[in-house]
Amino acid sequence: MKSVKELSLEEKILKRLENNPVCLELVNYLFNDEELQVMQDYANNVSIKRLGYNDHGPVHMRQVTANAIKMLNILQQSGIETSLEREEIGTFEDSMCGIIIAGLMHDLGMMIGRQGHEEMSSLLAQPIIDRSLTHIIPNNLRRRIIIKSLATECIIGHMSSRKIHSIEAGIILIADGCDMTKGRARIPMALNKTPKVGDIHKYSANAINRIGIHHGERHPIRIDIEMSGDVGFFQIEEVLLTKIDSSPAKEYVELYAGVSGHEPKCYL
Repeated sequence: MKSVKELSLEEKILKRLENNPVCLELVNYLFNDEELQVMQDYANNVSIKRLGYNDHGPVHMRQVTANAIKMLNILQQSGIETSLEREEIGTFEDSMCGIIIAGLMHDLGMMIGRQGHEEMSSLLAQPIIDRSLTHIIPNNLRRRIIIKSLATECIIGHMSSRKIHSIEAGIILIADGCDMTKGRARIPMALNKTPKVGDIHKYSANAINRIGIHHGERHPIRIDIEMSGDVGFFQIEEVLLTKIDSSPAKEYVELYAGVSGHEPKCYL
């Protein structure tokens, strides 16, 4: 049974894709894929209950997907081509399919463990990528291979632990970093009371009240972060900024963050 939050995010994703029938068919296929749902749920169990990390399950993966779709749409509306478009090897729709797949599968490797989970995510995702693309693009092998390769780059590159080269993978990297509000840390904060190394990530995420993604003024994408306390700056500077700095999409982003009631700080 899907949670209310999962269903709410699915509705948001569907709305953002309402003018793209192929991508709508893809997300509906993946939202109804029982194996993918079980894998997402189990990844979250391992992350929270076994390892004491924050949410890496179906809600997080849907939130990252929603973030990435919004960012890619903003780039298109700003006249910025994706890497597939620039290279004249694919369409905007192909790029969107790639980030949808990556967003919904990038943390499947948490089923195995934290170390190298991006590589494990890529390995575990391959059968689902193959069957979902065969379902929506049954008669175009070349297109399926291009989208699959792009999605795999996005998945492997989401931790900024390896060099990535496409705008699409760069968007997934930033979209993942943008899911760090207090709701993501709520369950591990409640379950794990014993202090340990690494708790700063939970406490700093718990200070993030809101993250907004909008059209920017100096650059196409503006990210606004509102915090309840200064500890939230740790999450921004150690997690989000690290991802943005490693992203091929960095030049399209402006970033503001601040504590509620105070002037926000401009990072980018």
